[in-house]
Amino acid sequence: MEDIDRLFAGGASVNDYDKEVFNGDIGRIQTIDLEEGEIVIDFDGRTVVYESGELDTVALAYATSVHKAQGSEYPAVVIPLAIQHYTLLQCNLLYTAVTRGKRLVVLIAQPRALAMAVKQTGAGRLTKLRERLQEDFR
Repeated sequence: MEDIDRLFAGGASVNDYDKEVFNGDIGRIQTIDLEEGEIVIDFDGRTVVYESGELDTVALAYATSVHKAQGSEYPAVVIPLAIQHYTLLQCNLLYTAVTRGKRLVVLIAQPRALAMAVKQTGAGRLTKLRERLQEDFR
């Protein structure tokens, strides 16, 4: 049986360019050395050592949000959709969540919540990008 340490995943909560670990990266805890005050996490085959003073930059990753999962893929994804979270029931977030799964995507949804998410395309982004580009190229 695996060590209990290996069952937990660690997720980076900030960008660390020296360690080449970025917000949202998910790894597996390999070892925890209490005497040395270190934790070793494997990020896709790359071993990264964190000292006890750096542990505020990682968190256990039993689950993650769609926002933090952007740019990542996982073997399996479970997506709960409930009416109570109506502000998050948007088509673009649902699309992002579904496309994170490599082999399996399980959608656990109230039918009304799923209908709301599919229909809600959003009001668009208010970036004023067009106006800014037009000003720069006049």
